[in-house]
Amino acid sequence: MLKKTLPNKMQRMQRETDPVSIGGVMKKLIVLGVGIAAVLLIGPGFAQMAAAVQKVGFPFYVYKDGGGRENHFVPSGHTGDFGAIKMEDKCRENPQSGDSCIKFTYTGQAPQKMNWAGVFFQNPANNWGTSDGGYDLSGAKKLTFFARGNKGGENVEFKVGGVNGAYSDSDSATTGPVVLGKEWKQYQIPLEGLDLSYMFSGFAWVASSEKNPEGFVIYLDDILYTN
Repeated sequence: MLKKTLPNKMQRMQRETDPVSIGGVMKKLIVLGVGIAAVLLIGPGFAQMAAAVQKVGFPFYVYKDGGGRENHFVPSGHTGDFGAIKMEDKCRENPQSGDSCIKFTYTGQAPQKMNWAGVFFQNPANNWGTSDGGYDLSGAKKLTFFARGNKGGENVEFKVGGVNGAYSDSDSATTGPVVLGKEWKQYQIPLEGLDLSYMFSGFAWVASSEKNPEGFVIYLDDILYTN
């Protein structure tokens, strides 16, 4: 038994210390290290590159009616002085169409000391670039929406996209500052020439206390992408 066991042990020890065997292990470790380094270098966009993006048809609604199945984004991204914002997404105060519109009240105060506030319509809710929720909106030529103010003179900027994170909107656009009237009016954001291949921030509004020192009440309806 000793004669058989000893050679086997010697052979096993020889294999474990054999340069070829060690080289094979080292190659595996090097490949693993390169893979980890590649993920770190690629960074936040790595997950997005692997994501399957849903291609949509048009018209594609951001908001049509409160609680409607055709709504594809949620007005969950309250930002800036978010404590100064109140929202009613099934407001029945003279909607532009359908059963309801969405009402936002901004007090103009600064509980978070930001002196501005806004709301992003996101997919999924509360997605600031941490979740895979982008739609492929390629082919959309514009986003249209109806807006009105309670008093008139409300100064607001409207946007699409522009959020960056582990997942990022592929582009952004804005109306620039808009002064609302008391009656419903349709506005649009041109989108031709933009990269809309991954958009989870479907719409947003932002406003400053400097331009709205007493705050405001605004109404929005029929927010949609068209081709």
